[in-house]
Order: sequence, then structure tokens, then C-alpha cells
Amino acid sequence: MTDAPLATAAGHPALVNPHDRAAALLSVEQLRAAETAAQAALPANTLMARAGAAAAHFLRERIAHAPSPLSSKTVWIAAGPGNNGGDALVVATELHRAGVPVEVCMPVEVKPDDARWALDAARAAGVPIAAAAPPSFDAYGWLVDGLFGIGLGRALEGAFAGIATRLSQRAAARGHVLALDVPSGLNSDTGMIVGDGPAVRATHTVTFIAAKPGLYTGVGRDYAGSVAIAPIGLDADAAPDAARLNAPASFANALPARDFATHKGTFGTLAVVGGDTGMCGAPILAARAALLTGAGKIHVGFLGSDAPPYDAPHPELMLHAARTLAFDAMDAVSAGCGMGSSASARQLVDAIVQLRVPVLLDADALNLVSRDEALAARVAQSAGTRGAPCVLTPHPLEAARLLGCDTAAVQRDRFAAARALAARYAAVIVLKGSGTVIAAPDGRVAVNATGNAGLATGGTGDVLGGIIGALLAQRLPPYEAALAGVYLHGLAADTLSAQGDGPAGLSAGELAPMVRRLMNRLFYARNGEA
Repeated sequence: MTDAPLATAAGHPALVNPHDRAAALLSVEQLRAAETAAQAALPANTLMARAGAAAAHFLRERIAHAPSPLSSKTVWIAAGPGNNGGDALVVATELHRAGVPVEVCMPVEVKPDDARWALDAARAAGVPIAAAAPPSFDAYGWLVDGLFGIGLGRALEGAFAGIATRLSQRAAARGHVLALDVPSGLNSDTGMIVGDGPAVRATHTVTFIAAKPGLYTGVGRDYAGSVAIAPIGLDADAAPDAARLNAPASFANALPARDFATHKGTFGTLAVVGGDTGMCGAPILAARAALLTGAGKIHVGFLGSDAPPYDAPHPELMLHAARTLAFDAMDAVSAGCGMGSSASARQLVDAIVQLRVPVLLDADALNLVSRDEALAARVAQSAGTRGAPCVLTPHPLEAARLLGCDTAAVQRDRFAAARALAARYAAVIVLKGSGTVIAAPDGRVAVNATGNAGLATGGTGDVLGGIIGALLAQRLPPYEAALAGVYLHGLAADTLSAQGDGPAGLSAGELAPMVRRLMNRLFYARNGEA
């Protein structure tokens, strides 16, 4: 884990790798405010010059280390009519002056003053500029998307739509496509495609000033590719109320120490509740995950009539009928996995949310809450009873039910949906999906960048509920428990995939052993031990 800059220039970091860094994610409104303040204090064209220079540096570094013939091929750059096109023209000029062959396609001349300055500089330097794209990209190495940035308000169309489609095809064919700031056609706030047009699916993105929320959620993770931040001398961390990338720095200090003098009571007792008839596997998956995430004792309460008497792989788990659980002896409760929708399940959830211990609600417990106004009100009021909010872990359909809307509305703006849920239920929300969004009722928001398509299989949500439940039992505050659980859950999938066990065919049961390994490697390895 590092937040070291990849390179430095002009006395400030040129490129920063956001991996494992709690980087600020700035909205368009926040970015505009930062730009306005900086432009008032800096000479004209400074921000555009810095942005273009940073992206050009990125390309020079990769071209220098690329195998032949890629290292000698011309860089093709698409420049749009706005300031993103100006950034692209600066990139072209910088590369041209460095001896890198470059060609620019500018279907419509740039209009803003800064971009006109960049165009004049490119022409003066002798950069080749054409109005149309070539019939084939075979003769080119890197392709650069400088069509549209954060200000795009309508779908790409005409020549711009055609270029975006061709750039995406090149990326899909394992070509190298760099997007400047954000992939053209992608909403930088929401991670959704603007309108009904295409968007550029890049292999890499160099994003300016700060990372954007839309690069990490919705389809943004797929379209942005590998992201590097070019701060260009501005301090994004100074932005008030900025969302953050989820990273160990946000939760590591909340993890309990594993001192020699500790005992099982130190790490809490968790109850996992669910498992109606035919669905008893769900709480078993959650409980096994909780065990391997370090909770001291795990009780499993089943609603169903076909519950097993014990769990053979993990006889450490204590199995009961749900109605017999001594909830007053628990340090946390994780409820809902495979619970069903019976009257008994509803009564159980009602009792659980009134407990004075941390509570996580998932799956069927969330569906029960969404259908019952009295139960929903009880959840919202329960934070005052226990002094801490519940943790709710909906997938998009469950979130839509909780908000009384459709799934499309949730997905159109996942940050807004998570914030709305946090406010309505006075709860910490884990809105699952690509770029899971974690939102707290006090306004804190983070998006998680670990995880992959290997998690798109049955049971992985149950495992996540068990992981977060175990962290709650170990007395992490609800928001930090959610951050840690989501991060480790996704990182386990990434690590398993890197060693060939995913994404295809990755099973939910494989995640918990890897979570245990990662926790110990990252947070509990003693000095000199790894």
C-alpha cells in the first residue's frame, strides 16, 4: 500500500496511483469550485498546461517501456471542441516536442479561450491536425480520447459517437486507449453513460485534479480502466464533504489488537440469524465467514425445520433454533440471510432491531423492512436506542424496494441512492454492486474499488454479511466495519482471481479463507513476519 506519486514535476505530484489510498472523489460542482479558485490565483492557461503535461508524461513513460513495434508507432489523439480538447492538444504538443510521432483528429475546432491557446501552440509546433479519423487504426500505437470531459450534458452523436465507438473497439481488441480526465460519454458523478449514446471504453484514464466518483461505480470501473490521478498542484483533500475511495487507512486503526493476553470474549459473540426451510446454507456461509474474520464466538439461529445439528467443517459454530437464541448475550447480530418472509421472520426482525447491540440487516430482513412501515420506522429509530446505526446491505433491487422506486433509478445515481437510504433509515448503507457505495447517516460516503465479476454468484452477499457482522462483534464502529468488510471481501475475490481461481467459477465459500489470510497479512503480521 502506497500513496507515493508516480512522478513529480514543477514541484507538485504529476501522477498519483490511487490504489489503496483514501483519495478524495470530487463531484463536478466541487471540481468547478476548485478550478475557479485556482485560476484566480494562477497565470492564464496554467491548469491546462499542467494537465496536458501530466498526461504526456504518462504516455512517454509507457512508450519508453513498451516492446517494439508499439514503442515506435504514432500516437493518435482525438480532440473535442471544449477544454478536454485543449488538454488533448497540449498532450500532442508535448509529445511532438519530445520526438514522439503524433497526429490529432479535431472534427470541430476548439472554442474556449484556454483551448484556443492550446491549439495555437500545437499549430506553431507543427503538430499534424486533421478533421477526420483515419479509416484504420492499425498504423497507430496509443489512442487518446480527448473528446469530452466532466461537462458533457448530452449523449455523444455524429462524428464524436463514431470515434468513441471505434476507440472502444480498439480497447476491446487489447489495444491501448487513454482517456483524458474521464472517458468521453461517461457521467463523472454517477458512473453512468450520458443519454443513450456510446461512451469510450478506455484501458487507462489520467484524471485531473482529483479522482471522480463515476470512475469507480456503475459502469465507470469498466469504462475507465486503470486510473492515475494528476493533481496538477491542487489539493483535492481540502474539498469539504468529498466522497472517498475506500482504503485501509479509513478503517485499519479501528481493528482490535491481537495481544497475547486476549481471549475469545475479547473478540465478541455474534449471532447469525436466518435460514428458513430450504435455505439453511445461507446462514452457514455467513457464520463460517464470521468465524474466519476473527469473531470470538458464533451462534447460528435457524428459522427452518431442516437445520443441521452441527456444521461438520466448522464444529466451532453453535447451531440453534432462532427462537431459542439468547440475544442478550450477543455483542452483535447479523440477520436476514435465507430468512424468508414469514410472520415469524417479521417478529424476529422486529425484536432484533430493538436490541442494544450492533445489528446488520441483509437480504430477506431488508425485504421485510421495505414492506412494513412500522418495521421501517423501528429501524430508523433504533439508532437512538443503541447509540449506533444499523448496517443495511442491499443490492440494487433491495435498495429500490427500500426507497420505493425502481432499480433503474437506483443505478442512475448510486451515490444519491445510498445517501437517501442512509438518511431515511438513519443507518450505514452498503449499496452493493460494481463500486459498492458505503454511506453513513452523518454524511460520510465512500466507494469501494476492490472486487470483480467473481462475486456475481450465489452466496457472496451472505459471506459479506458474516464478515461485517464479525467486525461489529469485534466492536468496530458500524461505518468502519462496513468499510473493512467490503474492502476485504472484494480484495479476497481479486486475490483469488489473480492466482487463477476466478473470476469464472469463483464460489462464495472460497472467500472467507482468503479474507482470513489477507487480514493477518495486512494488519496482524508482527514485525519481521509476513
